[in-house]
Amino acid sequence: MADQQQDPVFQIQRMYLKEASLEQPNSPGILLEQEQPAVDIQLGVEASQAADGLFEVCVTATVTTKVKEKTVFLVEVKQAGIFEIRNLPQDQMNPIMGIACPQIVYPYLRSNVADIITRAGFPPVHLAEINFQAMYEQQQAELQKQAEPSRIITTA
Repeated sequence: MADQQQDPVFQIQRMYLKEASLEQPNSPGILLEQEQPAVDIQLGVEASQAADGLFEVCVTATVTTKVKEKTVFLVEVKQAGIFEIRNLPQDQMNPIMGIACPQIVYPYLRSNVADIITRAGFPPVHLAEINFQAMYEQQQAELQKQAEPSRIITTA
């Protein structure tokens, strides 16, 4: 029984749409434009501890489409998951929350983004597959770079 308490635990507790917004500031005039809109997609990942052994991981997508510098629509969706994570070595926690959890949350985010855009009367924007490991490694490398210049080397 005591061994069971030390076994690693990784479980999905809940998936939910935390936040969603849609703006069409230039409708209806912009809808008459024939030009193809430019699409910009920004993604973000954030993780926080919700309770002992429970962590919330959010993946946010911001999709902006413009024609001639005028916004056609702006959609921002924050999809979240609550994960129970226990008895894992500390050095594995950041990769789990920066790679594994976002990979689980992301398909829900993709679906909600496409659905909101379709409901707004536009062809759906399908977010591409994301390599969260590469994204995580890039973030870690940037953090490492930021930390390096602040080192002060003194010689006695």
